[in-house]
Parts: sequence; C-alpha cells; structure tokens
Amino acid sequence: MTSEPLNVWVVDDDQSVRWVLEKALRQADMRARSFERAEHLLDAIQHETPDVLITDIRMPGMSGIALLERLQEASPGLPIIVITAHSDLENAVAAYKGGAFEYLPKPFDIDEAIDLVIKAARQNGIAPSGGETAVKKRPSLIGKAPAMQEVYRSIGRLAGSSMTVLITGESGTGKELVARALHQHSPRADKPFVALNTSAIASELLESELFGHEKGAFTGADAKRIGRFEQADGGTLFLDEIGDMSPALQTRLLRVLAESEFYRVGGQASVRVDVRVIAATNQDLARAVKESRFREDLYYRLNVIRINTPPLRQRRSDIPMLLRHYFAEAAKELESPTKMVDAEALDILQTFDWPGNVRQLVNATRRLTVAAPGSVITLRDIPGDLGGRQTSQRAAQEWTRSLGAWAQRQLDSTDKTTLLASALPEFEKTLIQSALQQTHGHRQEAAKLLGWGRNTLTRKMKALNLD
Repeated sequence: MTSEPLNVWVVDDDQSVRWVLEKALRQADMRARSFERAEHLLDAIQHETPDVLITDIRMPGMSGIALLERLQEASPGLPIIVITAHSDLENAVAAYKGGAFEYLPKPFDIDEAIDLVIKAARQNGIAPSGGETAVKKRPSLIGKAPAMQEVYRSIGRLAGSSMTVLITGESGTGKELVARALHQHSPRADKPFVALNTSAIASELLESELFGHEKGAFTGADAKRIGRFEQADGGTLFLDEIGDMSPALQTRLLRVLAESEFYRVGGQASVRVDVRVIAATNQDLARAVKESRFREDLYYRLNVIRINTPPLRQRRSDIPMLLRHYFAEAAKELESPTKMVDAEALDILQTFDWPGNVRQLVNATRRLTVAAPGSVITLRDIPGDLGGRQTSQRAAQEWTRSLGAWAQRQLDSTDKTTLLASALPEFEKTLIQSALQQTHGHRQEAAKLLGWGRNTLTRKMKALNLD
C-alpha cells in the first residue's frame, strides 16, 4: 500500500468538465492530469500509469468504450470510472462489459465522483492519502434558524442509534447532509457511508446497482459485481429519491429491511448484511401510498423516524451566514478573492424565495463570484432570476415582498395595533417624492400622476411635512 497522493487522469472532450474535475481532485489532495482525446491518453500511458482513470464515452475520434477495450490489454486492472451525458442501458452495459469500475451519469455530484475515485483506488489495493481529506472537506449543515435547530435536535436524539430514518423535504434542502450527519454521529461512524440517488439510475440497472449481480446474470455481465448493500455492510446506505423506486424493487427492498439478506441478480446463495438504511424523498409518500404508487408496508418500515429539512424560504435568517460561507468556498474553488455583498443586494437575496433552496444558493455564489466585476456584489450584479431588478414586473414583486417582510416584522413586535397607520404615511410620502422628482417639482403634473387634484396633493404634502 502507498501513502502517496492519488494520480488521477481525466479524459473528456468538454473543457469545462475537465476543469471542474481537476479542481475537485486537487482540492482533495490528489494529482490530476486531463486529456481532450483518448488517443492522447494512450500515448501518455506508455510512459506512466495513473492510479484511477475517469473517461467520457462519446468523444471525437476514439470513444470511451473503445478506450476501455484498449486499456484492458495495455493496463489490465486499472480502475476506470465512466461518465456520460447519455445514461442509457446500452452505454451502461457496454461500460461494465468493458471492465469499468463504475458508471456515473451526467450531471454528477462532484463529491460522489471523488468518493468513487477513492473507492476505486482502495479496491485496487491503494490507500489514498487524500481520501480522508476529501471526506473531511464535505460541507456541513449550516444555520441557526428555529427550523434548523429542530433538525439538529433530531440528529442529537438519534446519536448512538442505528434506527431507520426517513428524511423529507424539497430538492436542494440538504437531505444528504442530514443523512451524513446521522451516520457520523452513530455507532457506525467508522464504517462505510454509501449514497445512491435511485432516480439517477435507469430502472433496468437499479436492481443490479443495489444488490449486485453474478457473472453471466445478463448480457454484458462478464464478472461478479458487488452492489451498494454489500458495499455498505456494517455502515449506512442512503437511498435518495426513494419515492421513484419501481414496485418490484420496493418489494425486494422491503425484504432486505425485514430479513437483512438478499440475492444478487442471477445468484442462488443469499447474502446477509448489517446495514442501516436512511431514505429520503421530496414526494408526499403518504399520498403515494393512498394512490397505490408506494407500498404501504415499506412506507411504515422506512418511516420509523422522520426528519424534515426546511426550505430556505422558511429560514431566511440563515441566508447571510450561508452566503458568507459559500462565497468563501467559491473563492477557494475558483482561486479568486472572496466576494462581499452590500446591504441592498443582501436584502434582495434574503427576500428571494430560492425555489432550488440551498443547492441554488451554492450555485449562485459560484456564478456571482465569476460574473460580478468588483469585489463587492451590488444590486446591479443580481440577475433577474435571483430577484434582481431587471424588469418592471420583477421590481413590483420585489417591493411587495419587502413590504410583506416589513409587515411581518411589525406584527412580530409588541406594538401590533398601528400597522396601517405606520405604513400609509411612508407609502404616500414615497409616492409623492417619486412623482415630484419625475415632474421636476411641478405639482400640477405630479398630482395628475398620482391621480389626485392639486389641492389634495398640497394638503397631503403639508400633513407629511413635505413643503
């Protein structure tokens, strides 16, 4: 075994994919080298062999499948991870038949890709020095809002337990982070944590992905494959988007949960495992049970303990903290100065609804780090799809959201009887000042813009001390 940094090579004709993977690998303390074409890698591999290879399937010239066939002769035993935007059954079978260690459909999660590199190296007898560092660098749960405090309390109550947990919540709210926290604070913390997004894998392949298969089980199964349940033996298996699982697989999963054993695809001998299952979904499983889309007995088996991850709009007070954290992460990732956010821009970002939740916020910090010209992000830097004032419709939505936020703060205060009396004078004063500015101080024209007579405008200005 070696303690040297892993040497990982990437082959992909997409420059952006190569750039992202190189950055992620180096941040995980690994050495990275990338190639635009498979032919270039074959030239280089004559002089040096990587520890792990990541390759695309569809590329100009030699395809990834053809590259796999060549490497079976040139570098037998080299762990190869196949990535592709064309995640169909034919490609998957061809990849496994060609000896691929794993098949990863695009778009993929960077952390998942790094995990696969570490697993591939370990399976090949290499102990990567950067592997544990990569795990430690995983993002943690961030927030102090009451809704997040309830999540923390649930995790704390389950510390020391290996109970099955169902995590519910909208997409992007951090369900996998909660699952990792549950694992890290459990008696299984020193055992594997295996995550699988069941909706990201073709239904024809999911059974083999979960339970593995024997050699010859189906066309292209040239070797025995260990499934995710066996990989997670002694540890935790996180099944994301469990609501999308087919009825047949729901039945098999129920049996594993009940009996802790299963059969590989094409296998005759049962395999016993000790696995804690944590499932997650953004669907209403109770409704799915009523509509006969999800097994009722499996629902109750999974729903022993439930944790709900709150959407970002229900924890707006955490947004400044999240922005600071992820702007710092984006700066580190992109090797650029950390951006700051001024008060106006922060107000827009804090009142934005964030339909994609924390995942959308993380992507926004990367985007603004690249796109904003200065070191301080201002209102003009906020694009329309993040609440920026680029259209009159967007501006109208913004001021009503701001008014709603102001009203909520007033209602949360001790004095709740003067809400309208407090709002109307400020509302009228702002409109009068805007109308006068538009007409360069001409009161008759300003009154017309406001829909009043001149005398009404004069009276209002006097009452509001605007004379």
